[in-house]
Amino acid sequence: MDDDDLPRRRDDVLAALIKQPLDPLSVAELDERIAVLEAEIARVKAHKEAAGTFKASAEALFRKG
Repeated sequence: MDDDDLPRRRDDVLAALIKQPLDPLSVAELDERIAVLEAEIARVKAHKEAAGTFKASAEALFRKG
């Protein structure tokens, strides 16, 4: 069985990110990393909000019917 056939854990990328040493990074690289992470947080929050809105709409639809 190949590794590609195994289910991926959703936190693999996050676990790897957390384990990365920050010492080798310059201040500019740290600023860039922060900006990228903040953009990803905003993207996840927007997706979460959209998913919540969709769920609420679906629940309202089925309550009416």
